[in-house]
Amino acid sequence: MFARLRDDLRSMLREQVEYRELLLSVTRRDLLLRYRQTVMGFGWAVFTPLLNLVVFSVVFTHVVPIQTTLPYPIYAYAGLLPWNFFASALRFSMTSLTNNQTLVTRVYFPREIFPFSAVLVGLVDFVVAGTVLAGLMIYYRVGVSASLLFLPVVIAVQLMFTAGLALLVAMANLYLRDVRYAFDAILVVWMFATSVVYPVDRVGGRLGALLALNPMTLIIDAYRAVLLGGELPAPGPFTAAALVSVATLGIAWLVFHRAEIRFAENV
Repeated sequence: MFARLRDDLRSMLREQVEYRELLLSVTRRDLLLRYRQTVMGFGWAVFTPLLNLVVFSVVFTHVVPIQTTLPYPIYAYAGLLPWNFFASALRFSMTSLTNNQTLVTRVYFPREIFPFSAVLVGLVDFVVAGTVLAGLMIYYRVGVSASLLFLPVVIAVQLMFTAGLALLVAMANLYLRDVRYAFDAILVVWMFATSVVYPVDRVGGRLGALLALNPMTLIIDAYRAVLLGGELPAPGPFTAAALVSVATLGIAWLVFHRAEIRFAENV
């Protein structure tokens, strides 16, 4: 059984490599379409997390003050940056198959190209919005250390986790259109269950223990450690996040691949 699963995954990876030019082409198209006829263009990739930062800074420094190890604006932005990448990638991947129904129903190629493209577009926004974090690091005099070299590993772990969920939500939206209506509500709950704008380790008891298992908390904590803490992520939690990410992508990809033969009936 495991040998068959391994062979299936290898076959899917080879196919993805074979169609890599198509993936890049679809990603370029989606990038152009996302900001077409907008005045700010890629500025929206910066404006959205900045607006969130202003709102949460007011709430958590004046209305309900909380203590963080760093100045709150840079602490919050270091969480909002990967979270917005995660949320945006899932939001656009959810409709990626239905928005490309002509290609899905008439031409053969790996259908996962569409959700993967949405994730790559989100990654571009992530890089653009990262310039603001660089500015905040300069403003608050947060030094850069050798731990920054580990950043690509953290990004790779988040990419795998996000890509796995992207496949699942894209497929779920084909079979149950209610998914898109529940999606934003689920994301809001998930965000506040993650250490995006406040440290979840302040939550005690069973709820705190449960929140500590959230893969996105482990990933965001890794970003803060590497970018702002000048240290590598805690080995145990980060290894757990990496294993969950690999498993999520592998299982989701297998499920997606075996279900895609029926996609044309549901688009």
